[in-house]
Amino acid sequence: MRVDIIETPDLGDRSYVISDGTCAIVIDPQRDIDRVADLLTKLGVQVTLVLETHIHNDYVTGGFALAQHFGATYVVSGRDEVEFARTPAQDGDVFQAGSMTVEVLETPGHTDTHLSYVISDGSAEAPAVFTGGSLLYGSVGRTDLLGTDRTDELTRKQWRSARRLAAVLPDNSPLYPTHGFGSFCSSGGATGAAASTIGAEKHQNDALQENDEQTFVDRLIAGLTAYPAYYSHMATLNVHGPEAPDLNLTRSVEPMELTERIRAGEWVVDLRDRAAYADQHLSGTVSIMFGDQFSTYLGWIIPWGVPITLIGESVEQIRQAQRQLVRIGIDRLAGAAAGKLKSLAEAVPMSSYPRVKFPDLAASPDASVLDVRRADEYAQSRIEGASNIPIHDLLDRLAEVPSGEIWIHCGAGFRASIAASILARAGHKVVHIDDDFENAEKAGLTIVR
Repeated sequence: MRVDIIETPDLGDRSYVISDGTCAIVIDPQRDIDRVADLLTKLGVQVTLVLETHIHNDYVTGGFALAQHFGATYVVSGRDEVEFARTPAQDGDVFQAGSMTVEVLETPGHTDTHLSYVISDGSAEAPAVFTGGSLLYGSVGRTDLLGTDRTDELTRKQWRSARRLAAVLPDNSPLYPTHGFGSFCSSGGATGAAASTIGAEKHQNDALQENDEQTFVDRLIAGLTAYPAYYSHMATLNVHGPEAPDLNLTRSVEPMELTERIRAGEWVVDLRDRAAYADQHLSGTVSIMFGDQFSTYLGWIIPWGVPITLIGESVEQIRQAQRQLVRIGIDRLAGAAAGKLKSLAEAVPMSSYPRVKFPDLAASPDASVLDVRRADEYAQSRIEGASNIPIHDLLDRLAEVPSGEIWIHCGAGFRASIAASILARAGHKVVHIDDDFENAEKAGLTIVR
């Protein structure tokens, strides 16, 4: 039995293809199913089972579309109220795919109806377990996605589910979670490790190391932090059975149309490096530098459903940004402008703002400082005198931003670049502190802990 991993680093998740040389099982596939199809072709296998561990809250699933495309059996918890045809599963059910046997274990906690799948191939090797958002590497999936009124109850279920998995599986069983690789769906001390086993988790996992349920519950809930706002839309999209996305390149937009879109209140997002953006950009745009954090923060910050136009360094950068966005349900871009900065500069108003380091702030004692990290980060340690508006709250709290020049920082410069562009778009004079927060004290700034 072979396990292939499909990484989605921009969302901190993994999908899995398990095969026996002829048949394949796919678990928790992302929206862009062409990646799965390419791997199946490379392996020369036919997918017969597509399994969902849960109705996902952090991305739009590709499970329904993949099963439809290949004529595979689509397995989803029988207790999930969905609007598509599926094969319902419950605790103790068994499915067959070639030489591989799948046993279903109900492991509630991350969601009410969460399932884990134990897969074996009849060999002497220990079965592999695919745990979705239940048992992760070092911790468990977060338990507050169904509302704060359910968090205590679900955290207790999560603790019990994790311990059930540890009790029924051999120590040498390989563990394959979906979350925990940077996803905001993880909680506690998720390690982000590349691999683990049930036995290894008994020695390092929060839920398995802590034998007192109440202590575990208190600690996990105390450690929960803010999660992206777009999560509230994902489950709704997933229960409808999402179709495969259109990954064809969006239409090109000329310079004057970009300015018209900005005047109309639409979002024109610049994907270029944040240093290049600070040096010169189209007035009224928002900077979200393309990389693994791009879709998470765009989906977290924007008013949901607003038209989005992208400015990128190249056509390929636009394509990759589109791919990230369809994974969180943003299917239709209003347009894109690739590699046109020179023509933009000749045709429309351009802007810039200073980009500095913490020693520059230390040399400017009268500067008004805005920290856009999460509230828990700010509470742990902050620059003396700095105010805090988390980046994901900034649009709703613009009225709280003082007049005059604002010096903006975060943990490493990325979030501050977004905030600086948003405030500049709103008419503020900004300075972007593009530096690691750990350098603030080294620069002579007073840190309050």
